[in-house]
Order: sequence, then structure tokens, then C-alpha cells
Amino acid sequence: MTETNRVFTLAQRPTGKPDDETFELIEETTPTPGDGEVLLRTLYLSVDPYMRGRMSAAESYAEPWAVGEPLRGGVVAEVVESNSDELAAGDIVTGELQWAEYAVADPAELRQIDPKQAPISTALGVLGMTGITAYFGTREVAEPEEGETFVVTGAGGAVGSVAGQIAKIDGARVVGFAGSDEKVEFIEDELGFDVGINYKETDDYEAALAEAAPDGVDAYFDNVGGPITDAVFTQLNVHARVAVCGQISLYNATEQPVGPRKLPTLITKRARVEGFLVSDFQPRWGEAIEQLAGWLDDGSLQYRETVTEGLENAPDAFLGLFEGANLGKQLVKVGEPERRE
Repeated sequence: MTETNRVFTLAQRPTGKPDDETFELIEETTPTPGDGEVLLRTLYLSVDPYMRGRMSAAESYAEPWAVGEPLRGGVVAEVVESNSDELAAGDIVTGELQWAEYAVADPAELRQIDPKQAPISTALGVLGMTGITAYFGTREVAEPEEGETFVVTGAGGAVGSVAGQIAKIDGARVVGFAGSDEKVEFIEDELGFDVGINYKETDDYEAALAEAAPDGVDAYFDNVGGPITDAVFTQLNVHARVAVCGQISLYNATEQPVGPRKLPTLITKRARVEGFLVSDFQPRWGEAIEQLAGWLDDGSLQYRETVTEGLENAPDAFLGLFEGANLGKQLVKVGEPERRE
């Protein structure tokens, strides 16, 4: 443990897409845990698109960060000092913590993870928030049934790749939109999607979808929004279900674009569109993790991680999300566990 702790703060609120000027890496004294608290050393840091909303002062479901405040996100960390009976030095935990090398936390804010269950990085991905989001968004909101057609955007990313696999497990025919030939190959050959569409090489989303899903769309898991979603809505079947998870194509817009009016489609198709937050299901997260871990263990579920080395490179990893640079879950590796069995 060092006496100096590096921490990323929000340097200024971005207009449009964030850039390097959005972030400031400062040095502080390493914090000391109080009674009942633990000192944690960061091993892996998660960067996620929703964090863009917290950089804005606009009202949203997540409290915005103040300028000068440390950035926060999902972290896997090792306990290096404990003043708690609940956790001991060497334990591996996950929680929402600062973008920093060290942090102090109350054990009630943390979840201990078992390194023997799966690689510890998965606690931020397939066995963490993104996997849980995919699980409930697919099973509880989109509800694909055997023989139906399930479409997912952001299919090569952390949430979409898992959502599509869950729909396959449930017997659906799965079509995924992804942003490169590499990602299309990944979702088709490794994950078992029936069809992948490279949206960056597609001029007509409606035509591409009509070819990939000739029987229409029964369930749609939307991570992206924008013109692709406009195209999907034209091909919804009667009683289709739409799960709105994210709208990454709009997160950096300085003005919200107006697309085709979609409400008449919902009338004629008697379709249901439902936005959701993974936090709504927090009392049931254990159920999701248990099921996802079981699928990993029996080979039904695959995952991929894109790992950026070094805390100082966290902003680059975050900004890459908006260019589709990641395949699967984007992580930042900050350190290795010091205590090994």
C-alpha cells in the first residue's frame, strides 16, 4: 500500500461527447478506514454508458456528479485493511466505488465474491450488473418465447451479448445488430445468434431486418435507440414486447432528434414498450447471479471481456464505448490480488 492515492474527478461537464478535458487525475492521501470500515485496493474498474448521464446536470434516474467530485462505478477490490468483523484482509469484494486506487467503504455497501466460482472480473460483467441487466430485461420485460424472433441492439456489448444468449436458451430465434464484422462473427459463431447485422455497413436497416427476420419481431431488447429502433418498430408483430434498456446513440446529443412517430404502431400491433432499470430488481439479484453462474458452468453462456490496463487509461476506455471499441464487457485493470490461496 502506498501513501498516495490516485483518483479521477469530473473536471468539467461535457457538451456533446466527453473528451480528455472531462477528466482530471489527482493525487490524495490514501484514506484510513474508520470503525467498522474496510480499506480496499482496486483490482478492476467498470466503465459503462450510463455514466455519461451522471456527467450532465440534467435530471435523470441517477444523481449527477458535481464538478470536482470523484467519478464512481462498479469496482472489484481486495480488502487490504479491515476494522470490521464481516470482512478480512484478502477478501475480494465488489461495489460502487470511486475511480481510484484505494477506497474506504462500509461492508454493507459491498458484496463478497468467490474467486473460485469464476474469474473475479466477471463480477462486473456477466456475473455483475451488465449480466443481471440482460437477465431481467430479457426474462421479465422482453419475455421471448420458444419459436419467437428476438432482436437485440448493441449485440456485441456487455448487455446485448448476454441478452441474446438468454433468448436462445429460451428457444427464440435471435437477430443481433453489432458495429463490426468481427462482432457479427463473434455473436454468430461463438454465441450462437441466428443472424448478425453490421449496422455500420448497412444502408437500409428495414431491409436488412426484413431479410434477417422474415416473420417479424416478437421481442426487442433496445440498447441503442435512434434509426435502428425506428426500423425495428416498423416490423413489430402483434403483441410484441420492447424492453428499453439504453439509448447510447443519443447520450451525447446536444439536441434530442425527433424520429418517426411510433405510437400508432403500438395501437395497431397492440405492442408493449417498457423501460426498466436493473436496480428495480435488486432484491432478486442473487437469483440472477445463481442462474447466470449455472449457465457459465454448463457452457450455455459465453462471455468476452475487453481489458484496458492502468487506472490512468480509464477515460480512454470509457470514451471507446461510444465508438463501439469494446467487444463484450469493457474493464480497466488496476491491480492484481496480493493475497492468494
